[in-house]
Amino acid sequence: MLKSGRRHLMASLIIPISILSGCGGSNDEVKETTTPVAPTPVSMTLEKIGSYDGVALGAAEITAFDPASKRLFVVNGANGSVDVLDLTNPTTPKLISTINVSSLGGGVNSVAVHDGLVALAIEAKQKTSPGVVAFYNAADLKLLHSVTVGALPDMLTFTSDGKSLLVANEGEPNSYGLADSVDPEGSISVITVNRSGTSTVSTADFKAYIGKEAELRSSGVRIYGPGANAAQDIEPEYIAISADNKTAYVTLQENNAIAIVDIATAKVTAIKPLGFKNHNVAGAGLDASDEDGGTNTNSGTPAIKIVPQPVKGMYLPDAIARYTINGSTYLITANEGDARADWPGFNEETRVATHCKLGLDPAIFGSDAANWLFDSNLGRLRITTTPNGGSAGKNAAGLCTDLYAFGARSFSIWSSDIVRVYDSGDELEQRTKALNNVAFNASHDNNTLDGRSASKGPEPEGVVVGTFGNKTYAFIGMERVGGVIVYDVSNPNAPSYVTYLNTRNALTGDRGPEGLTLIAADKSPNSKPLLIVGNEVSGTTAVYQLNLTY
Repeated sequence: MLKSGRRHLMASLIIPISILSGCGGSNDEVKETTTPVAPTPVSMTLEKIGSYDGVALGAAEITAFDPASKRLFVVNGANGSVDVLDLTNPTTPKLISTINVSSLGGGVNSVAVHDGLVALAIEAKQKTSPGVVAFYNAADLKLLHSVTVGALPDMLTFTSDGKSLLVANEGEPNSYGLADSVDPEGSISVITVNRSGTSTVSTADFKAYIGKEAELRSSGVRIYGPGANAAQDIEPEYIAISADNKTAYVTLQENNAIAIVDIATAKVTAIKPLGFKNHNVAGAGLDASDEDGGTNTNSGTPAIKIVPQPVKGMYLPDAIARYTINGSTYLITANEGDARADWPGFNEETRVATHCKLGLDPAIFGSDAANWLFDSNLGRLRITTTPNGGSAGKNAAGLCTDLYAFGARSFSIWSSDIVRVYDSGDELEQRTKALNNVAFNASHDNNTLDGRSASKGPEPEGVVVGTFGNKTYAFIGMERVGGVIVYDVSNPNAPSYVTYLNTRNALTGDRGPEGLTLIAADKSPNSKPLLIVGNEVSGTTAVYQLNLTY
């Protein structure tokens, strides 16, 4: 993932959508309806009906739609701007304008829309400095005003009533331990929206946790950046908002946790660790190597081998979406995984064979512990050297006792108090192995079989949720292999697979889905529910139609 960014029925029918959260933006069709006013579909398929090609890597990241003007706002990471597309005819989106923010900062990371008001998250020219949120009128693209927020503002979303706008300020460092190192604090800006004047900003920060790093670590929250206190180390990534607009749930991706924020007071009320996934049970395995076509070898060939492995998965979610079933709130996370691997002065990412040079502890890994280190087994799997603070997952003799992989290659469902009620196990990898248009676990920039098996697999990144009648569907975008997979999550304890569409063709087509935006039928330009997918690597904005059967 590039950190600079991120992302029906007949016209007379209204579809109650209980949450709308794509990877990076939020739209004004977010509604909370307790009684369905539309029939319940028997099935659903996705159909690609339109596309716009930005003709550059990063030209389509996060998207947001304004129903009144029928304009689609697309973050163009290649130019640091926003492309404005006319979506009057969703089969042929047309570029009508571009919003240039060079006078306000270094580039746009995210966009959200509510009732004709467009909000842009703009990072500073020096990303460690405070950023800006700028407000524009969707109809004429006039800049209304801007406000200062935290360092590296990324995902932003309106409350459903449009009165508040919340921004996840990642606060990434420029490096660790160097003479010019700057590590700003992460935070969540709570903006009180003023359409006729200047909005005001309150800050939900993590200062209260400075000095409590040991307590956080012991609870399972990852605090591990060299020399960073808790406020500096915590990096808010993505936000979902409760139905009553009182509470925000914020993924802290690198920290493997979720923060709970009281919106009215702009206070962080809790930080909840997500724990680890056990990949060593049936149905929760993974393909851990791109050389697993042999037995106990360091020169194997690629093969599809999804099996249980003695590995722990750190969820490290990117996008989060909220929905409600029978009055209870549930959260869905796309467990992408993200390593601090590209920072000058610090790199936590390594491979099992490198990290465990002295071997694996046979008391844990069994009598054949030595065999796990072969490249055809776990030797090439990318893991962290620093699961939490100074821990390295080793015993006093230097033998590895725990192996922690990035991401869980799944989506998970959590209760509102952050207790996991469901995880998709190895199903995402299982569903992608039969594709005939792209090699299994290929990355978004190649078509190599097993290319991402040793590193996070399909990498689920974006998620949006929509309710149709009495069914709720989750749409999950898979950043690496591509496409959007759909599950019926009406029963949070037992979701069921619905459909999967991947519009990639080897090294062409839509690659690297980043942001997802769901458009309800009553807001849609063609009176059909639409899913907009910003594909970062191909630079294409795809328009999917949801075809529902009754």
